[in-house]
Amino acid sequence: MFTGIVQEVGKVVDIKSLNAGGQEMKIACSFADSCHEDESISINGACHTVTAFDKKTFTVQSVEETLRKTSLGALEQGSPVNLERSLSLQGGIEGHLVQGHVDIAGIVTEIEKEKTGWLLTIEYPEEFKNMIVGRGSVTIEGISMTVARDTGNSFVVAIIPYTWNHTNLKDKSVGDAVNLEFDIIGKYVVKYLAGIGRDSL
Repeated sequence: MFTGIVQEVGKVVDIKSLNAGGQEMKIACSFADSCHEDESISINGACHTVTAFDKKTFTVQSVEETLRKTSLGALEQGSPVNLERSLSLQGGIEGHLVQGHVDIAGIVTEIEKEKTGWLLTIEYPEEFKNMIVGRGSVTIEGISMTVARDTGNSFVVAIIPYTWNHTNLKDKSVGDAVNLEFDIIGKYVVKYLAGIGRDSL
């Protein structure tokens, strides 16, 4: 479980295919030497298990299902990645409850610079439109964000300078894929209503 508050932007230092399906990544970050095997770390919003680590890097593996549902397959050596270690019971929930289970990869369709921040428009498959509500929570690349505008099968988020400068959003361009995790409470509500025959909100 995570909160969607990015702790650090790491860098992919090595990436290779596994058995012509999955992939293995080695990621450099400042906390690598305090990792442990089996630790859960969110990488661009997708929960991964640490399989090895040293003083400067940790290693994770992504299976085919993860690559199908996320943008991680497009990463390459040198790519910046948003990192968050799992939530501890002693820590506060500063964003919202995030599972690290990416629902779908959306596409950045517009980036607008305003005087005090940026507006990011993201398009996603229409089948997920009931998962987004105005002023609701959504996780983008592992970042807890608030939906500013809901526009059908796309939505807009407003990004403050701190978030822009301390995540990999500043490296995104129109047309790039971004990992989306919809709010867990909303998903349960939609599933429940669909189960009793009310599949439109």
